[in-house]
Amino acid sequence: MEKFMFIFRNNPSTYQTSSPEALQADLARWMNWMNTLAESGKLAGGEQLMLEGRVITGAKQIMTDGPFTEAKEIVGGYVIINAESLDEAVEIAKGCPDVSADGLGQGSVEIRQIAVENF
Repeated sequence: MEKFMFIFRNNPSTYQTSSPEALQADLARWMNWMNTLAESGKLAGGEQLMLEGRVITGAKQIMTDGPFTEAKEIVGGYVIINAESLDEAVEIAKGCPDVSADGLGQGSVEIRQIAVENF
């Protein structure tokens, strides 16, 4: 079994312009999807990320505030899942509310295999 990270990117304005009912329904879809992953033994961990952060750039270590909420997309969170292959991980990611037809459908999921080599 391999480990894969799902990195969720979405447009913060989607949540600012959605009705309270749509947001509640989206939250219910997220909870259902996460519970399904946990019950199937596929969920290894994950967290939602806060909007505030900092970015350090280059050897001069220039610091800027970030992520920038005016950006088109921001990283909203991540999960780590167990899957047999990248293909299986992709199929699992298709259930994410950010990319499903019955959800708000305004985001993306980046799927990356976690390297097992030690640095």
